[in-house]
Amino acid sequence: MSTTTLSDTPLKTEDYIALEERWGAHNYHPLDVVVQRAEGVWVWDVEGNKYLDFLAAYSAVNQGHCHPRILAALLEQARSVTLTSRAFRNDQLGLFYKELCELAGFQKFLPMNTGAEAVETALKAARKWAWQVKGIPDGQSEIITFANNFHGRTITIVSFSTEEAYRAGFGPFTPGFRVLPYGDAEAVAAAMHPNVAAVLVEPIQGEAGIVVPPAGYLRRLREITREHNALLICDEIQSGLGRTGKLFAYEHEAIRPDVVIVGKALSGGFYPVSGILADDEVMGVFHPGEHGSTYGGNPMAAAVARAALAVLVEEGMVGRSAELGPYFMDRLRAISSPHVKEVRGKGLWIGIELHREAGGARRFCEALQKLGLLCKETHDHVIRIAPPLTITKGEIDWAVERLEQVLTGP
Repeated sequence: MSTTTLSDTPLKTEDYIALEERWGAHNYHPLDVVVQRAEGVWVWDVEGNKYLDFLAAYSAVNQGHCHPRILAALLEQARSVTLTSRAFRNDQLGLFYKELCELAGFQKFLPMNTGAEAVETALKAARKWAWQVKGIPDGQSEIITFANNFHGRTITIVSFSTEEAYRAGFGPFTPGFRVLPYGDAEAVAAAMHPNVAAVLVEPIQGEAGIVVPPAGYLRRLREITREHNALLICDEIQSGLGRTGKLFAYEHEAIRPDVVIVGKALSGGFYPVSGILADDEVMGVFHPGEHGSTYGGNPMAAAVARAALAVLVEEGMVGRSAELGPYFMDRLRAISSPHVKEVRGKGLWIGIELHREAGGARRFCEALQKLGLLCKETHDHVIRIAPPLTITKGEIDWAVERLEQVLTGP
């Protein structure tokens, strides 16, 4: 029971929901569970009910909730110095750069805070590179993106979204983007011209419903962009850092992009940390004063991210995703349900697409909540599954029992 009160009476779930509804903007539609505590793959609500978390904060807590090593790094740094801004140097940032770049295999990292900021940074880098290196006249470059993408919610990013709910009422939009069908590499080849600066792609589309492109798609995009001297930018904010059974999802096709966008699990859920990885040719377009962030690269963020990366690697979480993902998908595909159209995914990132006649994924997620399993719908008809990578085989079996119960019901 919560001890937080507005009077002498402890608040209950409905009280917290009422407070949010009365005082908060209505820009989300969460499940009506009020989480008070979390550890590993489990969370507890204000009444003490226990749930298995199958969202992992949209893959921000790949390392599990409140991982003790990351928590220790946060507390230690909080007692020392939390923020200097980039007006001064700090003793964590250079170490963070080195450890991340050596792990990922890139020459430079530019830190930001949120995923959307990192995407904006990648877009700015691509445009500046196009002008400064490729020689495209300023203001005339084009960036190719894909239908059903999700890269964030800034005005520029929703300018190339195909989801009407993300765009309605927010115009006028930023020009300079072309949207093509996802998974069709030859459409990209046909659309290329001298003023294309970059191709921005999710190796697996997350918000679209865990959509895995055809085999060879990323390899072909890499060939096309090299042929036309354009950058290949992979948004690995959700798909990266172990989620799909590789450090980055693009590694499944043995390619190397020019720019990689990272975030979410880069901090293990403790603190907003994001940024872009690239080599000197791309990162060298930025000079002092041309781009930055007060909080980006702060010592707290760097210390937390260093611990989050160490945990991911040293505790074998990437391999765990590679091992348990196929087992999980096999078990889900064995469920005989009239509601299920397809089970797809990679590693511990799985989408259960339902037939439209099933009445939407929301009702199934609400039913699973009552059984102690927290999932979230996406694009109306897909149940998204993304547990912390610390999950065990036994916990997967426990979850499958509840998923089967709900998916085989009316």
